[in-house]
Amino acid sequence: MNNLDSLATALYVTVDDLIKEHPHLAPWRPRIGFKPALTDAELVTLAVMQGLLGFTSEHRWIRYARAHLRSMFPYLPRQSGYNKRLRAATDLMRTLARLLAERTSTWADDVWVADSTPVECARSRETTKRSDLAGWAQYGYCASHSRFFWGLRLHLVCTLSGLPVAWALTGAKADERETLIDLLAAAPDLRAARAGQTIIADRNYYPKHFQSQLREQGFHLLRPRRKGEPATPGTTLFRPLRQVIESINQTFKAQLDLERHNGRTPQGVCARVTQRILALTAAIWHNDQQRQPVLRSLTAYDH
Repeated sequence: MNNLDSLATALYVTVDDLIKEHPHLAPWRPRIGFKPALTDAELVTLAVMQGLLGFTSEHRWIRYARAHLRSMFPYLPRQSGYNKRLRAATDLMRTLARLLAERTSTWADDVWVADSTPVECARSRETTKRSDLAGWAQYGYCASHSRFFWGLRLHLVCTLSGLPVAWALTGAKADERETLIDLLAAAPDLRAARAGQTIIADRNYYPKHFQSQLREQGFHLLRPRRKGEPATPGTTLFRPLRQVIESINQTFKAQLDLERHNGRTPQGVCARVTQRILALTAAIWHNDQQRQPVLRSLTAYDH
């Protein structure tokens, strides 16, 4: 718990300073009105702690925080108020994840990995019909687990240490290649600063015109060869690197409970997925600041 207390303190101070320096980062609220008893910096810190401690139920998390974290958070909202504040802070959490990532030494890595992973949203057929996610969530197939699912896909671009660089949520049937192109095109600052960046992906990222599009944006794609293709240099390196990608996905699923997000609306799912990305980023950022080894596992923050 000491490691988590240290992370929470460092994160709160950093976020509070960033919001003071850049007030536009905070969620919009009327100039005249009540001042929130729980500050935005406290809200973000609370959300990260929830993600790292593995609480998927906001009701149980608030109850736990009231019992154990009063010294850190003198005021804690009810579950409904916390939920509303969290959804309103989605853009803030997304921006903070990027700002914290830029403050790590691994941000300068010249190799990224790209992949997507399922975000299941329902299993009951009746639920899929009545869900507010219908129309965005779709039926898709997860080849790595040989199963169909109903939900979304989280598309990730990460460093080899697992630091999230860019991400997007799409329907389960969205083309991974098109999503990667759009994801990188939406971040011109990344393209401008990363000429010649190498991206490692699996064999599904294969058409030649797709690789040409990446080259036009200044990125170099490496992937395993497909059947019938000539061997390329470095093919033997893909197997261990594939394990890196699977390790990142496993961190999100097993330790950050990605598929137990409990989101029922598009806004709710986006907030909870962004919360988990920020939690992982904050853990890597804190370890980097403390000059500790990058953790493939977040068990050091378990309660």
